[in-house]
Amino acid sequence: MIFNSLDFAIFLPTVFILYWFIFKKNLKLQNLLILAASYFFYGWWDWRFLSLIFLSTIVDFTIGLKLKSQENILKRKILLWISILVNLGFLGFFKYYNFFIESFTSAFLFFGSEIKDNTLNIILPVGISFYTFQTLSYTIDVYKRKLEPTKDIIAFGAFVSFFTQLVAGPIERATNLLPQFYKKRTFDYSKAVDGMRQILWGLFKKIVIADNCAEYANLIFNNSADYAGSSLALGALFFSFQIYADFSGYSDIAIGTSRLFGFNLMQNFNFPYFSRNVAEFWRRWHISLSTWFRDYLYIPLGGSRGGTMMKVRNTFIIFIVSGLWHGANWTFIIWGALNAIYFLPFLLTNTNRNHLVIVAKGKTFPRLKEALSILITFLLTVITWIFFRAENAEHAFNYISEIFSLSVLTKPEGQPTTTVLLILIFVIIEWFGREGKYAISGIDYFKTRKVRWFFYLAICMLIFFFQGKQQEFIYFQF
Repeated sequence: MIFNSLDFAIFLPTVFILYWFIFKKNLKLQNLLILAASYFFYGWWDWRFLSLIFLSTIVDFTIGLKLKSQENILKRKILLWISILVNLGFLGFFKYYNFFIESFTSAFLFFGSEIKDNTLNIILPVGISFYTFQTLSYTIDVYKRKLEPTKDIIAFGAFVSFFTQLVAGPIERATNLLPQFYKKRTFDYSKAVDGMRQILWGLFKKIVIADNCAEYANLIFNNSADYAGSSLALGALFFSFQIYADFSGYSDIAIGTSRLFGFNLMQNFNFPYFSRNVAEFWRRWHISLSTWFRDYLYIPLGGSRGGTMMKVRNTFIIFIVSGLWHGANWTFIIWGALNAIYFLPFLLTNTNRNHLVIVAKGKTFPRLKEALSILITFLLTVITWIFFRAENAEHAFNYISEIFSLSVLTKPEGQPTTTVLLILIFVIIEWFGREGKYAISGIDYFKTRKVRWFFYLAICMLIFFFQGKQQEFIYFQF
C-alpha cells in the first residue's frame, strides 16, 4: 500500500475513526489498533514478509528484557551480537546475497578462473533497511543503558512496525518514538491541521514534482546513448529533483500522518539543496539515517577524535556503508566514496560544522557568495546522483563523460517546459518557507484566510491533474 493510492485514502480515515472514536479511552487498545493496522498495511504488499518483522520484534523484545537482568559484561555483549547478527543477517541475505556472489564470481573471472554463479531469485522485502535499523537502535540503546527495556510487547511491536514510517522512514530512535506509545494521547486539532497541511505538501512533492521529473529522467537515463550532453545534463537535473521531492515527500506524508495520531516523528529533510557546502548538505539530507550512522558507527569507530588517518578512514567507512545501505550495486559504493571525497576537505580543515543555521536567515535573498556556494554544492551533488541512478558504473562514467563533452552546448531534446516551470515554482515556495520544518508550515504569511485557501486549492488541483503519472516511491527499493 502506498501513500498516493486509493487504498491508502480508504485505509487512513478508517484507522483514524477507529483510533479516536472507538478506542480513544484505552491506550492499550489504541496501540493494538496501530499494531494491527501496521501489519495490514505492510501485508497488503506481501503478507509473507510479515514474518520477518514479527521475528525481529520478538528477538529484540526478548533480548531487551535479558539485557536488563544481565550484569555480566561478556554475556551482555553476546546478547547484543545476537540481535545484530539476526537483524543484519536478514538484511544481508535478502539485499546483498546475490551482489556478493556475483562480485566473487567476477573476481575469479578476472584472474582467469571460472566458477558457477549460484545466485538466487530473491525478492527484496519493502522497507527492510528501515525497520532493521529502527529495531537495532532499541537493542543498542538498551545495551548502552540509555533506555529502559519495555515489558509491553504491544507497544514495542507498534514501535517496530508503525505504518506511517515503516517502509521508508524516518528511521526513528527507540528513545524518541517508543516512549510515545506509553503516554495517553488526546486529539489536538491544531496538530491535526498541521499534519494535514504537511501531508498535502508531501503529496504535491511526490505527485506534481517527483513523478513529472521521473517521466523525463527515466527516458534520458534509460536511453542515454541516444542523447547529447545537454539532454543528459537536464536528465541528471530532473533526477536530482525527483529523488529529493520523492523521498522528502514520503517523509512529509509520514510525519504528517503520525501527527494525526498524536505522534511526533523527527524531521528527515531540512532543505538540503540550499546547503552552502557538502558537510551542511549531509546535516540536512536524510537526517534520520545520517545521524544513525554517526551515533552507532562513526562515533564507536573513534569519530573525529583521532589523527588524520583515523578521520579519513572513518569518513570513508561511514559513507561507503551508507552507499551499501542504499543498494547492492557498485554504483552506490562509488556514490558513497565520492561523497566522502567531497566531505573530507571540510572535516580536515575543521569547517564541517560551519553553516549550522539555514542560509540567509531572516532575509529575502542570500549574499552573492552564499548563492555561488549553494550552486556549486548543488552541482557537485547532481554528479553524485548520476551514480545513484545509473544501471552500473560504466553507464555512469559514460553518462558523465558525455556531459563534459562539447555536445553539452547543444539544445536539449524534448519539450519538458511544464516540468521546468513546476520545478521553479517548487524551488520558490521552498526558498520562502525554508525557515520552517517544511515549506508551507508557515503558510500564515498569507494574511487572509481566502488567500490561504486559494493556495491550498491550487495545490489540490495540481495534485488531481497530475495524479495519473503515479510512480512508486524510490526508497521502497531500499
